[in-house]
Amino acid sequence: MTRAISLKSVSKSYLRGTRAVEQLSLDIRPGEFLVLLGPSGCGKSTVLRMIAGLEEPTEGEVYLDGEYATDLQPSERNMAMVFQNFALYPTMTSRGNIGFPLRLEARGEDPAPRVDATARMLGIQDLLGRYPGQLSGGERQRVAMGRAIVRNPSAFLMDEPLSNLDAKLRNHLRAEISRITRELGATTVYVTHDQAEAMSLGDRVAVLRGGILQQVDTPRRVYALPVNVFVAAFIGTPRINLLRGVVRAPLDGAMSISLGRQALRLPEPLCLDHQLLRVQQGREVIVGLRSEAVRLAPRSAAGPGEVPISGLVEHVEYQGHEVLVHFNTGSQPAVVPELEAPRPQQPGRRRRESPVGVLGRLRERAGSLRAGPVVTLDRDRDAYASAEERLPTDTGDLVVRTTPDHDLRHGMQVPLLVDIDHLFVFDQHGERISPAPEHLPDLGE
Repeated sequence: MTRAISLKSVSKSYLRGTRAVEQLSLDIRPGEFLVLLGPSGCGKSTVLRMIAGLEEPTEGEVYLDGEYATDLQPSERNMAMVFQNFALYPTMTSRGNIGFPLRLEARGEDPAPRVDATARMLGIQDLLGRYPGQLSGGERQRVAMGRAIVRNPSAFLMDEPLSNLDAKLRNHLRAEISRITRELGATTVYVTHDQAEAMSLGDRVAVLRGGILQQVDTPRRVYALPVNVFVAAFIGTPRINLLRGVVRAPLDGAMSISLGRQALRLPEPLCLDHQLLRVQQGREVIVGLRSEAVRLAPRSAAGPGEVPISGLVEHVEYQGHEVLVHFNTGSQPAVVPELEAPRPQQPGRRRRESPVGVLGRLRERAGSLRAGPVVTLDRDRDAYASAEERLPTDTGDLVVRTTPDHDLRHGMQVPLLVDIDHLFVFDQHGERISPAPEHLPDLGE
């Protein structure tokens, strides 16, 4: 049996009005593997605990298979939870730990057959006679997973189950979790701050920031079409290049985005997404370029949709199969403040200018619903001085992924080609404006 899970406008507040989760609505399909992804303190574990019934929502409702379940006790939800710290009984063997839920739920029945079958699935038959103190971290996590699996639950809830393990073991158990949940077909909600886990495991990924859901979609679409700067910066390794630019759209000339000492000239005829950028004429925007959107090549090698710039080599990271090259292009990076913090700090006590007109007020309201500002521009520089001070000043503004056969040294001037088809443009509030959002706001509402 598997289970559909729905959260309807769920919020959670703690003492002194601290809001851990804010108006979150999410539908999880039966048998789906959904990953809750975000920085530490963003509310993802709180969401998991509300699904499990360990936390009661301050507002909103929880539904299981379409039926109201907000008031159900955890024991009535038929869900199994796997914790970060294993939570095994130290005085019980692995067999005892795995079979413990069965002794509570089915008194009088022999749990041995189901325990043995679960141990074979996890490959831990030889560990059944050992105590937790005699097991490695990976073995203990397998036993903890066995205790969850043996119950045949309708849903698995996993709260960063691999974060205490070393990298090699994490990769191995990640594949095991994917295989086992696929075989069992149970709905799985998996919490992590590791984007590699999220992208490799999830059917869909829900990105949270400051207790507010930013985007939920397939890993491919979250990477290819991030809804805002925060999602774009959080997903992808190395982190997306974010550069401050100004749109130039003269009536009698080519449209371009100025990046300081250089500019990206948009190829003509303009595609629809770039035509829509005309309304940003003269405004500051944030340009996003993934490391694979730029390649090392002269202007003469430019293909359709590629435009030339140049960069000064600041740093070279050799990684064996690839090289990450840090260039100085004369551009100014856009800052995503406190990306790893629970909630971005609000700007200091500086008085803000009032938004002009209806659009300005709508933008201000939309920004307030996204847990504070996503990016830092000039007017917020003083408020985020600590965030900017942490930025490296000598490693360039553009990171490009390339092959190891390029002989690059510090101080070399290198020609680059930017693939405009992979260009992101975000407005001053951090919202993606190119490629254009699928659902444009209805200004008549």
